Amino acid sequence: MRVKTGSILFVVLFLCSVNGWSSERILTMSTTTSTRSSGLLDILLPVFESETGIKVKVITKGTGAAIRDGEDGNVDLIFVHAKERELDFVKEGYGTKRYPVMHNDFVILGPASDPAKIMGEKTASKAFAGIAEAGSLFVSRGDDSGTHTKEQQLWLASGVQLDTVTRTIVKKGKTKAVSSKQPADSSKWYLSVGQGMGKVITYADEKQGYTLADRGTYIKYKYGKSPAIDLLIVSEGDVALVNPYGIIPVNPEMHPHVQYKLAMVFIHWLTGRHAQEMINGYRLQGKQLFYPDAG
Repeated sequence: MRVKTGSILFVVLFLCSVNGWSSERILTMSTTTSTRSSGLLDILLPVFESETGIKVKVITKGTGAAIRDGEDGNVDLIFVHAKERELDFVKEGYGTKRYPVMHNDFVILGPASDPAKIMGEKTASKAFAGIAEAGSLFVSRGDDSGTHTKEQQLWLASGVQLDTVTRTIVKKGKTKAVSSKQPADSSKWYLSVGQGMGKVITYADEKQGYTLADRGTYIKYKYGKSPAIDLLIVSEGDVALVNPYGIIPVNPEMHPHVQYKLAMVFIHWLTGRHAQEMINGYRLQGKQLFYPDAG
């Protein structure tokens, strides 16, 4: 693939300022399961390392947990997909700036039998209302991820009565209460599994239930794995399902130990023309998974 001179020149100049080319050039990035499950990082990161000599250690988890990694200073940058929460992360001083990278969209998946009769519904919130009305099995990530955040927004828009559920997360001896909303009186059909996207899709497929997924991971499990899942897209195309991804360096004023300069090298590379062309050209079984947003 052709290397873009401008982007590489910036990287070279910026690297020269990083403490005399420190031997420890390893970035730690917390990111979502969808970027890993889609296979995109397997394409991008080796090229970045070959061009800059910087390795990126990836920690994969839901967006909420990734953001908490940034808040605690456990990583140098976060690459996630819950824009409002990302902007709050910056506003509260944990990150310096949100940089848009790419987008895909969410899709509502379900079995071919379609017990909720929502196949082809163009309004995502109406599809959710139909699932609740039919009492059809819905499998939720329930993990405070970007997908889980979007799911809660759709339930809220559906008009379905909701309950607030609070659970406690314990990390390094610290406890944190995390609250989420889910349909009221739904214990017989709503299942929160607290797992990543790939496992949720697989479980929903096994149980022939509905779920919300990002399109990239769905394509991976539908067309890039054997045996393929049977779930179909039953609702798509609503503007409410747009799924933007952003990358944010952790603020060195909040956590002085983070490798901010190296993080900015990676961010500039990822949002530069070369990487954006790689994102735009990434295909799985001929299907495009992401669309570039930078520039």
